[in-house]
Amino acid sequence: MTTIETDRPSAPLHALAPLLRAHPALVEVLGRSNATLAVAHPVRAYALAGLAHLSELSPIVVVTPTLADAERLVDDLRVFLDPPTVALFAPWETLPLERVSPDTHTMGLRLEVLWRLFGDEPVPGDPGLRVVVAPVRSALQRLGDWREAARPLVVRRGGRLEQSELIAHLVGHGYRREHQVEHRGEVAVRGGIVDVFPSTAENPVRIDLWGDEVDRLTIFDVGDQRSTDDLESVVVYGCREMLPTEALRARAEALASGAVFSRGQWERLAAGEVFDGMEAWLPWLVEDERLLADHLGEGSLVVLSEPRRLRDRALEVYDEEGALTETLASTWGEDRHDEELPRLHLAFDRLLARSGASVLAMPALAESPEVPVISAGHLAPVAGDATRMAEQLVSLSGQGRSVTLCASNPLAAARFSDLLAGEGVSARVAAEAVSAPGISIVIAPLSEGFVLDQPAVAVLGEADLTGRRTPHRRPRPRARPTDGFFDDLAPGSYVVHRQHGVARYAGVTTRTVAGATRDYLLLEFRGSDRLYLPVDQIEALTPYSGGETPTLSKMGGADWQRTRARARAAAGEIAQEKLHGNQ
Repeated sequence: MTTIETDRPSAPLHALAPLLRAHPALVEVLGRSNATLAVAHPVRAYALAGLAHLSELSPIVVVTPTLADAERLVDDLRVFLDPPTVALFAPWETLPLERVSPDTHTMGLRLEVLWRLFGDEPVPGDPGLRVVVAPVRSALQRLGDWREAARPLVVRRGGRLEQSELIAHLVGHGYRREHQVEHRGEVAVRGGIVDVFPSTAENPVRIDLWGDEVDRLTIFDVGDQRSTDDLESVVVYGCREMLPTEALRARAEALASGAVFSRGQWERLAAGEVFDGMEAWLPWLVEDERLLADHLGEGSLVVLSEPRRLRDRALEVYDEEGALTETLASTWGEDRHDEELPRLHLAFDRLLARSGASVLAMPALAESPEVPVISAGHLAPVAGDATRMAEQLVSLSGQGRSVTLCASNPLAAARFSDLLAGEGVSARVAAEAVSAPGISIVIAPLSEGFVLDQPAVAVLGEADLTGRRTPHRRPRPRARPTDGFFDDLAPGSYVVHRQHGVARYAGVTTRTVAGATRDYLLLEFRGSDRLYLPVDQIEALTPYSGGETPTLSKMGGADWQRTRARARAAAGEIAQEKLHGNQ
């Protein structure tokens, strides 16, 4: 989004949003500080886009029951609104108190949203966030002292940048120094060249310095490490939501002095260390309860999507964390039944307690006749039958509607156009939908279509025409050079954890903690140390390629950090030799 400046794609259905000013239900709730508007599921993204277009309130934060709901809504909103103005505020993938950190990409995107909404300085070229969609789990998650962690670094071609200051900023914001950049959150230095993989980017960036001037700025490929496309500027966000600030270190030192459990963790935090799993201790280290909605003022709006489901899901999250902390407290030697341990997630009633934003409840069905409603009709099932499809589309258009077919890709769009042409119906493939009556085809990944009478609009998704619905999934992560290794991984194999060092792989185990069932890779370190690594964080591991019988690392110890430092130094010397040899 704002991480690397590219040509911004337009929203193919943006011309339809202003038409909602004709819907009396939407007009009725505009300008009210507390209202309810019942909206059918298929038309929800369109109604929110209309709110964003017609309302003066900004930003609009939409709270959904689940992450899947939020991801689907974000994708649909981006076909009605300028994509960079819509963002997802995702929750951490980790369970509370897991000794692993959330994904770097997740933390980076969360920091980007926080800065774009509430940062001290605007990001160059940022159009601003109009709509943020947050699952209730992330909306109820306590925020740390995020402001310094979220402060981005803007690098421009031709700008001035001291290399030592650049590296200090990146490392201070959670980037790891490596001899070669392959993953998000890594930085490498070779002479006057600094490679960095921003936490929010899809590709790494190469910063070529001539003295303290940015001579060239490019994207490069992690496979062959070659530069590809030139950039004019890049915005680099941090990798961690929790940094060892003075206040945090002082709090950790106080906890260490009287700790019954995890004294070693408090001591490491007090010393300013950055380590895997440190985010698990955020509830102890941040005394102020701050939620996302707490930062919203009077000029903003919170939309509660399906309030009943929201409350039920929030209760589940709260109870799951309570059961988890109670279970872990017994293993830590904590026996304080009269004092509740700090929580990462707060109760549902706390969601809007300190927010100045207006509130709009958006159930799927009206619970009383007084509630305004935006209902939607559907296209009768056609299952790819070109004749029936053409008849219904012509009928909708003949009633004065703007009819838009949303195809998932150019090939599908061309196929629809050819099918309709064979039935004598003209439907051209256009870059954008038109508000006038007629039939057009656009390329837009809309999950579900709808038919409205007021305004006279019909928007049909590809699934509405073919009868085949594609399940919503997150994009798969890029394949790594070591991916083949994990196909043959067997218990007893040695692996290297990025943060903790050499471990013995002991197999996959399924654990149910506080009602949440997950698959984990069991890693055995020196002594009795064990780490249960969620399988979706397998990228933290690489195959061990040293001797046949390596020495296991002490989990959380300093030996592995010293080994990494020596390896980085040696790699740096080799890189310098190659660099000078090529000159």
